[in-house]
Amino acid sequence: MTTTTHEDHHDHAPKGFLNRWVFSTNHKDIGTLYLVTSLIMFFIGGSMAMIIRAELFMPGMQLVQPEFFNQMTTVHALVMVFGAVMPAFVGFANWMIPLMIGAPDMALPRMNNWSFWLLPVAFGLLVSTLFMDGGSLAGGWTMYPPLILQTGDSFIYAMFAVHVLGISSIMGAINIIITILNMRAPGMTLLRMPLFVWTWLITAFLLLAVMPVLAGAITMLITDRFFLTSFFNAAGGGDPVMFQHIFWFFGHPEVYIMILPAFGIVSEIIPTFARKPLFGYTSMVYASASIAFLSFIVWAHHMFTVGMPLGGQVYFMLATMMIAVPTGVKVFNWVATMWRGSMTFETPMLFSLGFVVLFTVGGLSGLMLAIVPADFQYHDTYFVVAHFHYTLVTGSVYALMAGAYYWIPKWSGHMYNERLGKWHFWLSTIFVNVLFFPQHYLGLAGMPRRIPDYSPQFADFNMLSSIGGFGFGLTQLLFVYIMWKAVKGGPKATTQVWEGARGLEWTVPSPAPHHTFSTPPKVDDSVVAHPDHL
Repeated sequence: MTTTTHEDHHDHAPKGFLNRWVFSTNHKDIGTLYLVTSLIMFFIGGSMAMIIRAELFMPGMQLVQPEFFNQMTTVHALVMVFGAVMPAFVGFANWMIPLMIGAPDMALPRMNNWSFWLLPVAFGLLVSTLFMDGGSLAGGWTMYPPLILQTGDSFIYAMFAVHVLGISSIMGAINIIITILNMRAPGMTLLRMPLFVWTWLITAFLLLAVMPVLAGAITMLITDRFFLTSFFNAAGGGDPVMFQHIFWFFGHPEVYIMILPAFGIVSEIIPTFARKPLFGYTSMVYASASIAFLSFIVWAHHMFTVGMPLGGQVYFMLATMMIAVPTGVKVFNWVATMWRGSMTFETPMLFSLGFVVLFTVGGLSGLMLAIVPADFQYHDTYFVVAHFHYTLVTGSVYALMAGAYYWIPKWSGHMYNERLGKWHFWLSTIFVNVLFFPQHYLGLAGMPRRIPDYSPQFADFNMLSSIGGFGFGLTQLLFVYIMWKAVKGGPKATTQVWEGARGLEWTVPSPAPHHTFSTPPKVDDSVVAHPDHL
């Protein structure tokens, strides 16, 4: 039995810029809007990182005032987390989930449009706080009171922006869940779904569970500031540590919201270029679900130094170590997929391999942080900065770049420049390690994070780190050039694109027509990458 594909090459895209992009309800156009917006935010957040690294290039105050430096660290984090990484994964979800499950569109297309357009409004509001009297938030992305409550006029604007971002995320999650559960093509059972779809289904439930928690935490901050409540004000009987518990109950699942879709992307790419089915597909699904569950019960490992009871410390230490088990299953399965495979090393595969190796470095430093007595030494040092940047940059961002190279021929109908793609990978990989690896040693030597000035003993590694930062930032301009050239023209992509690729998205023409699967395809084992009897 074969699949029924949509072979109509006539493009029925709406005419006119406004109809095509502003009022669009088409999942591909909205996916493109998400991806372009996240790329813009990536460079805005990256420019803030460049200010941070320029200030830290040498000891002493060089370029900016300490207050502005603190605003840069805070807004850099908020923009990168909520503006670059999360919307990029939502863009991939919009583009690929309907294609992968044989659906004509997302289940709630008008809500899809609305959930996107809340983003530029929220980010316009957040970035505008930098230009208000007193500047923007300067209490870290964690927004801990009492420091965050000392922010000037911009406080309420930033809080409202975070609320709007949360609303956007919740609407996107609802749409993804309904689409996956209700709109799969005949024969597309849950255990035949591509792993990217599985990871996004799990991620969407995480978003629904934790975004209201963040909303509650910042609403309590607002009432403390403007309505004289004392949730976190010790003078009124409140407890600032309670905010940390509430925030990290959101914040730790949030970390996995940013990495689970990355696991999904890499699990699509590695089998394609190893020319083998994914090893242990079912165990990968269960491992993803296990990681999601465990992410809810480990939040206080961020808080070992707040005076937690010994029993709490032991519990959170052991629970954190448990996350290494399903994560280890994933790494083992990726390696086993490559084992004795007929591997080639196109750019998507290079970024995926970089992800597997370097994300594992971040995972191992996370295990070091899980050990309570050691964490007392590491806490709030540059060791933590190195750890989470290895998980988020060489983890999430590398997976996003791998996915962009992997699917851009399907999106644009043109192949990218493979030689430039490999240059992009190798330059990024060299510079990202020059940027973040020395920060492990800075942290072990005792350099605190979020400081604009430091002791001269830390000077050499900081200079090295800053050089890596500038190099990594400039290299990403090459990524934009490669993507732009692929969209504008280049060698024509075939329907299949990659020799070893399997799945419904590789049965539609390249570029994918504006409307696909108006007739649902029939799915069988010849099409899907993961037959459910394996």
